[in-house]
Amino acid sequence: MEKQDLSSHTPMMRQYLALKKEAGSHLLLYRMGDFYELFYEDAERASRMLGLTLTKRGTSNGAPIPMAGVPVHSLEGYLARLVAMGESVAICEQIGDPAASKGPVERKIVRIVTPGTLTDDALLPSKADRMIAACWQTRVNRVDRIGLAWMNLANGEFLATECTPEMLESELHRISPAELLVPESQREHALEGVALSTLPDWHFDTANAHGVLLKHFQVDTLGGFGMEEFPAAANAAGALLHYVGRTQNQTLSHVQNMRVDQVSAYVVLDPVTRKNLELTSTLAGEDSPTLFSTLDHCHTPMGSRMLRRWLHHPLRSNEQASERQKVIATLLSDIAGASAQDMPAASDPLDLLQASLKRYPDIERIATRLALRSVRPRELASLRDAIRTLPDTIAILSGRFASPEQFTPYLDRLQVPEDIGGLLQSAVAEEPAQLIRDGGVIAAGYDEELDELRRLASDSGDFLVELEARERERTGIGNLRVEYNRVHGFYIEVSRGQADKVPDDYRRRQTLKNAERYITPELKSWEDKVLSAKDRSLAREKWLFDTLLDTLAPYALLLSACAAALAEIDALAALAEHARDNLWVAPELSDGSEIWIEAGRHPVVEHSIERFTPNDCELHAQRRMLLITGPNMGGKSTYMRQIALIALLARVGSFVPARNARIGSIDRIFTRIGAADDLAGGRSTFMMEMTEASAILAASTSQSLVLMDEIGRGTSTYDGLALAWAIAHRLLTHNQALTLFATHYFEITRLPSEAPAAANVHLAAAESPSGIVFLHEVRPGAASRSYGIQVAQRAGIPSAVIRHAARELARLEASGAPTPQLDLFAGPAADTSPQAPIEAQDECRPDPDTASALALKEALEQIDIDNLTPRQALEAMYRLQAGLRLGL
Repeated sequence: MEKQDLSSHTPMMRQYLALKKEAGSHLLLYRMGDFYELFYEDAERASRMLGLTLTKRGTSNGAPIPMAGVPVHSLEGYLARLVAMGESVAICEQIGDPAASKGPVERKIVRIVTPGTLTDDALLPSKADRMIAACWQTRVNRVDRIGLAWMNLANGEFLATECTPEMLESELHRISPAELLVPESQREHALEGVALSTLPDWHFDTANAHGVLLKHFQVDTLGGFGMEEFPAAANAAGALLHYVGRTQNQTLSHVQNMRVDQVSAYVVLDPVTRKNLELTSTLAGEDSPTLFSTLDHCHTPMGSRMLRRWLHHPLRSNEQASERQKVIATLLSDIAGASAQDMPAASDPLDLLQASLKRYPDIERIATRLALRSVRPRELASLRDAIRTLPDTIAILSGRFASPEQFTPYLDRLQVPEDIGGLLQSAVAEEPAQLIRDGGVIAAGYDEELDELRRLASDSGDFLVELEARERERTGIGNLRVEYNRVHGFYIEVSRGQADKVPDDYRRRQTLKNAERYITPELKSWEDKVLSAKDRSLAREKWLFDTLLDTLAPYALLLSACAAALAEIDALAALAEHARDNLWVAPELSDGSEIWIEAGRHPVVEHSIERFTPNDCELHAQRRMLLITGPNMGGKSTYMRQIALIALLARVGSFVPARNARIGSIDRIFTRIGAADDLAGGRSTFMMEMTEASAILAASTSQSLVLMDEIGRGTSTYDGLALAWAIAHRLLTHNQALTLFATHYFEITRLPSEAPAAANVHLAAAESPSGIVFLHEVRPGAASRSYGIQVAQRAGIPSAVIRHAARELARLEASGAPTPQLDLFAGPAADTSPQAPIEAQDECRPDPDTASALALKEALEQIDIDNLTPRQALEAMYRLQAGLRLGL
C-alpha cells in the first residue's frame, strides 16, 4: 500500500492503516463485531481467492473503500483455504471495551497465521507434521556452508544442522517444511511448492541470532546445545525463533530445547528416491497406496505422524533400529507360538493395547495449545479422559507381554502426576461448550461464587410463577403471562382485548398484532439482577478458565513427553500388527555392506494382487551388481523397488516382508527409475536421466544402494548402449555400490565376464497360445529375448502394426546390428562405393537364397488365414508356389 497522509482518513481507517503497516504483506483480518473485515488491496485479493463479495464501505480520504468480510464463526474454514494457498494472515482482535471507548475500539494484532506456524487443530493435517524451516548460507573456514534450522510448533520440537549447498535440496525434502524462511538476499533457496518468507539479513547475523537464542533459553552460552561446530545453523535457528515468536505474539514456553540433528545418523534419500519409492505419496501425488498408507494401523494421530517421520528417516545405527525390533518382537511375544484359532482375539495383548490407544486424543497438540494458551474447553475434557485411560495402558504394557522390561523407557514417561487428572476432573464440565464465551465449561461445585451466580441466573422459575399469579389476581386479567426472550428480556404479555385493565405502573415494552407487552418496576429490578448475574457468571467462568490454564501450563512439557511415548508405542504396535497379519520377519542387521533376502515381497504391491511371487536377492562385496533383464511389464521395477523398500524398512527398525533377510549398513539409497522431463527448466527426458545418473556417480559409495532402470533409453541405440555400459562399469569398479541395474541392452550382459562382481538375473516369461505370460520370477542368467512386440500386443496395438513390427524385427535380426548413429560433427565420409574392391562389394550383396526365403516369409505373413475361404486358400497356395519357382 502506498505511503499516504493518514490525517485525511476517518479515525477507524487511521487505526486500520496503522495496523496494516504493522502486518506488512500479510492479509489483515480486522475484527468488527461479528465479522473480520478486509479493506483495500487485501479485500480485492481475498475476494478473488475466497470468492467473497467485494463491496464498498463509505469513503475515506475522499475515495470509496473496497471491503470484504468473513463471519467470526467461519474463520477457521477461510484460514485453512488461505494457508493452503501459501498465504499468511494477521488476526486483529478488539481488546478494548466498546462501552468505555471514545472513538474506535482499541484493537491489536494478536497472532499471525503462516503455513508453517499453525497450531489450531482444524488447520493442521492430523497425520502429518507442519514444519517451518530457515536456511542461511555463509562461508566457514573458506568453505560454503548452509545452516538449517526447523521447528514443529505443534509439539515444540526445534532442531538445527549444517550441510553443503549440494545437499540442501535433499535435506529440505527430508524435513519437508510447509514454509521456508530465508534472508532477503538469498531468495534463490526457494523450494517449489513451499511458501517462502523473508527477513532482513541482519536477523541472521551472529550477534542478533545468538542473542535471541540466549535470551529465550536463559543461558550464557550455546555450548550446552552442541552448537559450537555449527555456527551457520545457530544463526538460522536464532532468526527462526524470532520469526515464530513474533507470529504467536508471545514467548514460546513449550520450546525448551534445541538439538543438533546429525545428518550422518540417517540413510540419505534424495527427492527423486523419496518420490520413486512412494513412501508417503504415489507418483501421481495421491496419498494411497503408499508404504505409509499400507503400514498405518495407528490409532492416534500422533502415532501416525511418528510412523511417517520414521519412514522418511531410516537409521544408519544398528543399535537404535534393533531396539525398535525388540519392542515389536515383544508386542508379538505372546502370540508367536500360537495359532489364531488357539487364542481368542480378546485375549491378544496387542489387540488389547491397540483398543486402549483408540481412546486417546491428540495429546501432543493439546499440550502445545495449552502452553500457548489457545486450548479449547473440549480439548481439556478429552485430556482429562485420556489421563483416566493411562493406568489401563500402563497395566497392559506391564503385565500382558512376555518381556515388559522392553517398555520401561515408555512407562517412565507415561507417569502423569495425579494432581493434573484430579484438577481437570474437578474443574472441567463433563461435556463442556465448544468455546469459553458460551459458558457451561467449568464444572458445578468447583467454585462457590460461580455456582451462586448460575443459580441466580437460572433459578428464576419460582419467582416468575409467583409474580404471574399475583399480577393475575391484582389486575383481574386471567390470561396474563410472564415470559422472557433474548431480544426483549422479561415482560408481561396481555391480550389486546384486556389492555384497558392494565394498571398505571405497567410500562409498554412492545406492541404486537394481538397483544401488548409490559414491564413493571418489580420485574425490571428482577431482570437487572438476573441478567447481570449471567454476565457476571460468564466473566467469572472466563477468569476461572484462564486461572486453570495458568495452573496447567507448567505441565505442558510433561504431557508432551507422555504424548511422545504414546506415539512411539502406537507406531510400533502398528508395525507389529502388520508383521503379524502378513507374516513379516525380523531382519538381521549387520555392519557390512550387504543385502541378503530370501523370498522377499513388495510391501505394497502384495496387497493389490491375488498372488505375489516372492524373489531372492544377494548383494555383497563379491557380488555388487545384479544385471536385470526381461520383458517390459515383467516385474523388473517392482523387484528393484521391493529390495529398496525391504532395506529401508530394516533400517527403520521394522520387520520386513520376507522369509529371511540380512541387511547391512547403508548410507544412501539412489533411484533412477522411469521417464520424466523438466520442460520449464529446459531439460529433456534424456537430460533428466543423465542428471540423475551424474548425481549417483558423484555421491554413491560402497555402502550405497543404487537402483538403475533402463539408463540410456533417451538417445540412439549405440549412444545409449555405450553410456549404459560405462555407467554400470563405473558403479561396479569405482563407486563399488550395491547396484540393481535393469536394462534391455543385452550386450551389457557380457559385463560379468569382465567383472566377476556382477551377475546376471532375469525376470522369467513364457509364450502361450493366448500371448506372453509373465512369471514374475527372478532366475539366474540373462533373458533370452525381450518380448517387446508381445507386450505391445497385450497393450492393444492393432494387429496389422504387430505383424508389420514382427516382419521388421525379423529383417533387422537377419541383417545384424542396428544402423549406427551418424556423427553430425564429423567430416564427410569417404565415398568408397565406386572404388570399392570387388570382394567388398560381393560381401555387401545379399545371398539369393536368403532373399527368396525372406520374400516367401513376408508373403505368408500378409495372408489373413482366419478370413480365407477354401477357394481363396487354394489360390493363395498356387500363387506362393508360382512365386517360389520364379525366385520371388
